[in-house]
Amino acid sequence: MKVKGFGGIFLRSNDVDSLKDWYKDTLGISMGDWNGAFIKHDADNETIFSFFNADSDYFPKEQSVMLNFQVEKIETWIEHFDKIGVPLLKEPEKSEFGTFIWISDPEGRWIEIWEK
Repeated sequence: MKVKGFGGIFLRSNDVDSLKDWYKDTLGISMGDWNGAFIKHDADNETIFSFFNADSDYFPKEQSVMLNFQVEKIETWIEHFDKIGVPLLKEPEKSEFGTFIWISDPEGRWIEIWEK
């Protein structure tokens, strides 16, 4: 069981288009129409850099950033979290993008765990 890297970094913005332009102009990160960019590390790990509108309910509105960790064997992580008393914030979700679970840190920040 290991963390393979960041699965994504998600930022809220009141003006996604301007922020996309700034990141492209300043850092050379071009965002797609879906407001994100894949930054590949190696064949089995990637980091998604993505913007969410300020009113999105994908993670708590009072939280400006959510970390996403890409992992192997997500079922083992669920067992681990249960064993150490860290509850899942909602039921696991499976989609064409993979399997996702959510926990929070001691300060209440949501952390998304993702297996591709």
